Amino acid sequence: MAGHQERQAAETIHLAGKWRTALSGVTREILDPADAEPFALVAEGDERDADAAVAAARRAFDEGAWPHTSVAERAALLHRVADLLVRDREELGLLESRDAGKTVEEGRIDVDCVADAFRYFADLVVAEGAGRVVDAGSPDVHSVVVQEPVGVCALITPWNYPLLQASWKIAPALAAGNTFVVKPSEITPMTTIALVELLVEAGLPDGVANVVTGPGHTVGARLGAHPGVDLVSFTGGLVSGTKVAQAAAAGVKKVALELGGKNPNVVFADACATDDGFDTAVDQALNAAFIHSGQVCSAGSRLIIEASVRERFVAELARRAGRIRLGRGTEKDVECGPLVSAQQRARTEAYVASALAEGAVLRCGGKRPEPSRSRPADGYFYEPTVLDQCHREMKVVREEVFGPVLTVETFRTEDEAVALANDTEYGLAGGVWTADAGRARRVAGRLRHGTVWINDFHPYLPQAEWGGFGKSGIGRELGPSGLAEYREAKHVYQNLAPRAVRWFAG
Repeated sequence: MAGHQERQAAETIHLAGKWRTALSGVTREILDPADAEPFALVAEGDERDADAAVAAARRAFDEGAWPHTSVAERAALLHRVADLLVRDREELGLLESRDAGKTVEEGRIDVDCVADAFRYFADLVVAEGAGRVVDAGSPDVHSVVVQEPVGVCALITPWNYPLLQASWKIAPALAAGNTFVVKPSEITPMTTIALVELLVEAGLPDGVANVVTGPGHTVGARLGAHPGVDLVSFTGGLVSGTKVAQAAAAGVKKVALELGGKNPNVVFADACATDDGFDTAVDQALNAAFIHSGQVCSAGSRLIIEASVRERFVAELARRAGRIRLGRGTEKDVECGPLVSAQQRARTEAYVASALAEGAVLRCGGKRPEPSRSRPADGYFYEPTVLDQCHREMKVVREEVFGPVLTVETFRTEDEAVALANDTEYGLAGGVWTADAGRARRVAGRLRHGTVWINDFHPYLPQAEWGGFGKSGIGRELGPSGLAEYREAKHVYQNLAPRAVRWFAG
């Protein structure tokens, strides 16, 4: 990519402005999930690399200029990064496809969204005032609450949307004046490395942005527990997120966790009363469940359908799901790529097997596709799968699969639909499909999920908070609250006419 700092293969650890290999010298091959062939080599960092990166970020925060740089300068740098992302859109989209298995078009869309996030947070900090004046009840007191950067941030990102999730953390962290260490998933680190290269090219001072490639049980665990870290932001699975929170608790650090979801897509019969309405609801149910092979934290993996239209709806849904074109994400006309790893495909297969054993009815998919030119035999492909006649006691309905698997549950009343949609330990997102505007608002208001779409599924806005209820996590990304996660509030009280209090007589 034009303008990037030259570095050698496996020099993927960046600290204090320099790229280098892991201190141990260990490397990891990054596999293309479409054919399981290695296409990149990265450093396999460990706790020592994490310590060095935190030390670099600590020096840059405590002794460097970035935390004290003007808002206008910080915003200008974020805008330069957005411009560079646009310049490198094609290359980054392709790299995201090879790294995570998604289609190139999905990768390009991710780049667009990342550029939007950088621009949003740049504009947000510029638009803010200097502080919130507090009326102390006296003309002799000037009292103001100001927002300051929290300090050194440990940013731990997932494998499914590596570039997007990194940007949701990096952009507000920089806008607020923090320094950071980012640890991308060891499976999909390539676009995060590329993003840090763009930060360097945009002129970010040395030590502000640091990256350590390596596994979660070493690098991630050390970052979560490190005494030099002030905030930990983690996106990933519930089990790992719980460990991060436990590690951070010992140091009483700020913690932000986005831990996924088991998201309902509720379809009322009146949404399907016309041919266009039916077609749109089916189409969106496919999008909700099978974009990026279902490897989406907000995937609408639970279809909750009104009984009177269930059979017609599910039959058409299964027919269309069976026609989804699977293949290498870099190839033209492919609609859905492979799963990210052999482990993730095996996990998906295990969930489908358990569902069938518990009485689910397979309507389509449920197996690996036949190999073809665009689907190499060694790729991690799995057919989009629809499981009918599911119920809440099934493991596949309760737990996050993170694969192309859609379960079907049925309701007869509005209250039953709401109860089913809320019957989950998660609460990230959900959809409601109805032609009744009153019902739409009523049901949306009753759903215990951080994002609710009405007659749509999946769109998000950088201006609107993203996060969940329950075990979907703590805190929010995006929106003003997403910036607030990376700040500390300070009350400055100035007495303009000090005098002795005389509380103590002597």
